[in-house]
Amino acid sequence: MKNIRPFQHHHPDIDPSAYIDEAAVVIGEVSIAADASVWPMTVIRGDVHHIHIGAQSNIQDNSVLHVTHRSDHNPDGGPLIIGQGVTVGHGAILHACRIDDYCLIGMGATVLDDAHMEHHSMLGAGSLLSPGKVIRSGELWLGNPARMVRRLSTAEMESLDYSARHYVKLKDLYKGPTG
Repeated sequence: MKNIRPFQHHHPDIDPSAYIDEAAVVIGEVSIAADASVWPMTVIRGDVHHIHIGAQSNIQDNSVLHVTHRSDHNPDGGPLIIGQGVTVGHGAILHACRIDDYCLIGMGATVLDDAHMEHHSMLGAGSLLSPGKVIRSGELWLGNPARMVRRLSTAEMESLDYSARHYVKLKDLYKGPTG
């Protein structure tokens, strides 16, 4: 498929149960785990470092996922690691950061290099998580630059699990009975 292609000697590794829309682009050193979904117009470019997308995570329309190259200033570079059950809203940008399990990144939000979202946390729509910032488990951050505004309720944290399950069902509908 032209929308899923190698870069140099790195080939995307995509679980057969994952859904990659034909209008999305996946390039290079990218691994996408079981039941994950990548929606139209998303670009996932693992050309200068690796990207991992965990099981049951969904990367919604028009998102951009990229990494930081290795250099004299940053010998290790920066991969992009996304855990299990993560919801990445429409138009989000994730760059060389770490997102733990069952997080939500709101529509149009940006997460920059070395930032870290711990499990069951949220970054609101349009927010900018600055380099190196950490959102602790159970926190909601908003704004540009993003700041912690409050703790998530039990219902909100449960909704993060629901969102992942919903997108698994939706990708199954798109894949149809033949996968």
